[in-house]
Amino acid sequence: MTSHVKNTLVTTAAIAGALAATTLFNTTTVKADTTSSAPVTTTTSATKDTAIASAQAKVNSASAAVVSAQAAYGSASTAAFDAAAKTAAASASAAATSAATSSAVANAQAAADSAATAKSTADANLAKAQSNAAATSRAKSMTSAAVVSAQSAVASASAKASDADSAVASAEAGQTVTANLMKSDDPTQASAAQQYFATKTAIVKLLPSGQVQITIPLTSGLKFLKEVSYNGVDATFTKTGDDSANITFTADPATSYTLAMTMDITSVMPFMPIMHEKALLAVDTTIFNGLLAAKSDADAALTSAQAALSTAKTNAATVAQVASKAASAATAAATVASDAAVAATSAATNLTSAQAANSTAQAALTSAQAAQSAADATLATAKANLDSANAALTSAQAELKSAQNIVVVTPASSAASSASSTASSAGSAASSATNSAASASTTTVTSAVVATPATTKKATSSTPASSTTAKTLPQTGNENQSALVALGLAILTLGIYPMMKRKHA
Repeated sequence: MTSHVKNTLVTTAAIAGALAATTLFNTTTVKADTTSSAPVTTTTSATKDTAIASAQAKVNSASAAVVSAQAAYGSASTAAFDAAAKTAAASASAAATSAATSSAVANAQAAADSAATAKSTADANLAKAQSNAAATSRAKSMTSAAVVSAQSAVASASAKASDADSAVASAEAGQTVTANLMKSDDPTQASAAQQYFATKTAIVKLLPSGQVQITIPLTSGLKFLKEVSYNGVDATFTKTGDDSANITFTADPATSYTLAMTMDITSVMPFMPIMHEKALLAVDTTIFNGLLAAKSDADAALTSAQAALSTAKTNAATVAQVASKAASAATAAATVASDAAVAATSAATNLTSAQAANSTAQAALTSAQAAQSAADATLATAKANLDSANAALTSAQAELKSAQNIVVVTPASSAASSASSTASSAGSAASSATNSAASASTTTVTSAVVATPATTKKATSSTPASSTTAKTLPQTGNENQSALVALGLAILTLGIYPMMKRKHA
């Protein structure tokens, strides 16, 4: 047999004894003893029953309130315990997360700062490289334009040189120009020798020395014209026929030349002397002046233009290489800047994630702490309600005990008053025993709640019995009364003794 069953049997025995004693005293009417010195209470049995019923109702209500408060307290206590456990877990998690995320945040922040610095440097290098590439590109365009211009200059110089070459070549090949022999003392009159130069032309050639070679076609009179000289230098006769020849001499370019001629016509006119005269050859050879100089200048210009073209091409090639390197550098810088931007973005994202993880852990801890605070508040309220319900139950039990202790006295006999007082005392003792038995069977508030309704139910059922028995039992007969009193006390003793023995064991 378990201790719980033993407790239950002891409690039941105590309650049974108390109820028996209470019933005995309630159902036994003692004749009033008019000579008794005890205070006389004129309360009727009906009034006492009403008071007991009212007090019993309050006890029942208070018991139900205690049960409800106890359940609420238990639930609140469990919730508070769970909340405390969750808070502890959240705190530990937050601490661990904070330690981890703090390091992660610091590392992420350092990485983000480093990436931002690298991006800034890469952007600056990119801007510089792009500026350099633009400058070299402009230089390349300029040198390319210079090459085109030099090529144009070469083309122009080449054309001029070609023209000069053609002019010189034509002059060197010889050109036929108008030529007249005039009297040296009267240039407006034809010379006597003009008749021998019927073509009135001269062939002029430009010599490499810059002088001109003049050839006068002698169409007839070769047998008469013996000598021709210019500035004391004899001209050259080249026969072209029996009586014709080409007379050639060299001179500086001029518009006219004074020729010394010797004619001997004595063969046909013996009486005529040999004639020595001067004739003015009117032929303009200045058309060749500057041809060689122009050719030289054109050749020099062509040479210079070609040199400039070569220089422009060299510069263009050099600048093109520089521009190509600058463009490659700009491309590389753009790649570095792009990679740096990606790294900076990734580092910023990692930093945000680390900060978010830390914030999430702290938020979870804050939420758990708030939940714990709410659970603690609910627990405190439930505890206050339980204390209030227990206080109400104690008050109701006191009120029930007081009602059970009311002495019912009949006006007919003081002996009845004394017996009623004795019965009231026994009832009070039974009620006290009942409460003690209930207290002995349990040590918690919940046990008081359980024990009280059992006691009150017995008391409630005994109250009407006392009224009924009071009506049916005879008003005299001390033997019956003594037997009933003995029976009630015996039952009460059987209920209290085991409880007391257990209490002192």
